[in-house]
Amino acid sequence: MDLFDFNDNEEKAKPLAERMRASTFKDFVGQRHIVSEGSLLRRAISLDRLGSCIFWGPPGCGKTTLANVIAAQTNGNFIRLNAVSSGVADVKKAVDEARDSLKMFGKRTYLLLDECHRFSKTQSDSLLPAIEQGTILFIGSTTENPYASMTPAIVSRCRVFEFLPLTAEDIRGALVRALKDKRKGLGSYEATVDEDALDHIAFTAAGDLRTAYNALELAVLTTPPDGEGKVHVRLSDAEQSIQRKALSYNEDLYYDILSAFCKSLRGSDADAALYYAFRLIEGGCDPLLVIRRLIAHSAEDVGMSDPRALLMATAALTAFQNMGAPEGLLPLTEAIIYVCETEKSNSVVMALDDARAAARESKDDDIPKYLRDNSYGSREMKEESKHYKYPHNYGGWVKQQYLPDSLKDRVFYHPSDKGFEAEVKRLRERKGKK
Repeated sequence: MDLFDFNDNEEKAKPLAERMRASTFKDFVGQRHIVSEGSLLRRAISLDRLGSCIFWGPPGCGKTTLANVIAAQTNGNFIRLNAVSSGVADVKKAVDEARDSLKMFGKRTYLLLDECHRFSKTQSDSLLPAIEQGTILFIGSTTENPYASMTPAIVSRCRVFEFLPLTAEDIRGALVRALKDKRKGLGSYEATVDEDALDHIAFTAAGDLRTAYNALELAVLTTPPDGEGKVHVRLSDAEQSIQRKALSYNEDLYYDILSAFCKSLRGSDADAALYYAFRLIEGGCDPLLVIRRLIAHSAEDVGMSDPRALLMATAALTAFQNMGAPEGLLPLTEAIIYVCETEKSNSVVMALDDARAAARESKDDDIPKYLRDNSYGSREMKEESKHYKYPHNYGGWVKQQYLPDSLKDRVFYHPSDKGFEAEVKRLRERKGKK
């Protein structure tokens, strides 16, 4: 056995997801809005003008793979760290290596930081000068919203690319290629996988290609060969490999049932909502998906007419996460009934739509001076702040302008006459609100 045998064994020991990881844009799966020909990212790479960026998206959608592709396409050095296990010393070492490479060979270094939202402020501060000076090209990979979870100083110096879950078609195509690839994939097994088994893995992977690869590899490796030594993966094998029962309906019917569930919630028909909810669950749908829709509709269709509906729905989520099935289905059932039977109002979603539209169309930053932060302001600002009326000094409310002048008469929230919202409406009318 020689060195090449050891390298070959090491490669075979890697999971299928790692072996099939793309190294070129041609092999990259999904995210066409980011990597298509003529896109900003492709143009920047072809001109070697790609700056620091953050890849934000769900697991298994290609964030790390794309970082590898970028490093290969630009012929740069590639250093990978994980924010959970790496400290300031690791960051400084990477920056020093990048600086030496740039000085001695004129070669740029890409620093891929997985789970970058877990980076502390101290770690971020140690990296910031290198990003500003161009010593390294930072590529952060995160499943969390970087605008909310990361140091603003880092985010402001990066372009954020949002990744989307892969489609079932994208995943299915990748699985077919893995079955045929004899060098990196499962082609040497000459396995036959039934169409419905492939469809099941692609659909239940829920946009996560890594999960799909793992399930396919497990199904092929653990399915006993037949009398002729051939591996034949059936739907039952796929169900076991991905640990989810196949849905007892096709994809179109799945979305029809989900739509019927949502509209039954809105239409206050608890019997229909319960039927459709358990039609989904008994057919193999994850109950958490049903609960997420319930939470959304408790705010969208009930809202302020009965704020307890949102509490009931989120309590059902917590209960199911802690208890699982079947006990966790009891609080879910209770929450579905409550959301259906209580008063309905869509004032929250209407206020959301109106406020978002105003924020996009009327970006007025001329905030009334007495509302501004005067902690570090000038003497003039501190004087203006004295005009602020502290509501508690006036019994809890005092008439005062809060919106900028261009929006001062805008009303986004229009309460209905139903349930708790009727009381809210009376209180607003006393304050002169429409």
